[in-house]
Amino acid sequence: MNKKELIAAIAAQADLSVAQIEEAFKATFNTIQKVMTEQGSVAIPGFGSFATKVRAERKGRNPSTGKEILIPRAIVPVFKAGSQLKESVNTTNDKE
Repeated sequence: MNKKELIAAIAAQADLSVAQIEEAFKATFNTIQKVMTEQGSVAIPGFGSFATKVRAERKGRNPSTGKEILIPRAIVPVFKAGSQLKESVNTTNDKE
């Protein structure tokens, strides 16, 4: 499912226009992105949480030359699924 299909499905379920849902969708994800940019987290009970994590500087190897390189420190986005989401996905997969 892509973004357009997701917005259409939400609009049908909520009995709202696609334009209204698209605005809400944009606002939701812009807000989550803004909070994460400030290294905060957003928790949605039953679904999961969005946060950031600092990946420390480390040594690695250039795969083409084999030469050792230094990989710089990075701040990366992470998503941790909530228990209800995990349970729902696991229950769905059991039926197959």
